[in-house]
Amino acid sequence: MQITTTFRHIEPSDALKSYAEEKLERVRKYIDEPISAQVFLTVEKIRHSADVTITAKGITIKASEETGDMYAAIDMVLDKIERQLQRYKERLKEHKLSAESTEQFFLKSVVKAESIDNRSDPVIIKSSTFSSKPMSVDEAVMQMDLLHKDFLVFTNAGNDAINVIYRRKDGNYGLIEPERK
Repeated sequence: MQITTTFRHIEPSDALKSYAEEKLERVRKYIDEPISAQVFLTVEKIRHSADVTITAKGITIKASEETGDMYAAIDMVLDKIERQLQRYKERLKEHKLSAESTEQFFLKSVVKAESIDNRSDPVIIKSSTFSSKPMSVDEAVMQMDLLHKDFLVFTNAGNDAINVIYRRKDGNYGLIEPERK
């Protein structure tokens, strides 16, 4: 775990830094490596605040707390982070379906390597195999974000049709559904 601690308006303290790092170790049980954490400890008059940002495997979690004591602020902000990670992990578990319900889709278009140079029209030079499990549109968006992909092909659990969700240039999402007749 890579931890960066920044002190604002407060003298850097090894005790505070090691306390925050010790508390951040609790995060490891919720998400896999690599984990990057940024801790900002700030003092403004009598207000002590702790801000934590954790980035790992496509997720970013942020939390902030203010109290009269820096150690209490660190405890409270890490409790908040831990609750967020618990919710995230539970949400992932809820959306997982059994392996029996997954289907295999194959793209079967093979072109001989020698004929590619001789052809003037575009050809498929790579084919991929993937499993498509039934999921909701919300879960598909979450999976696409977690995988850092621009699109995801999935089976819509609501209507058992193959759908494609994609990221638009404006930051929103698009959904392609087959027309029902």
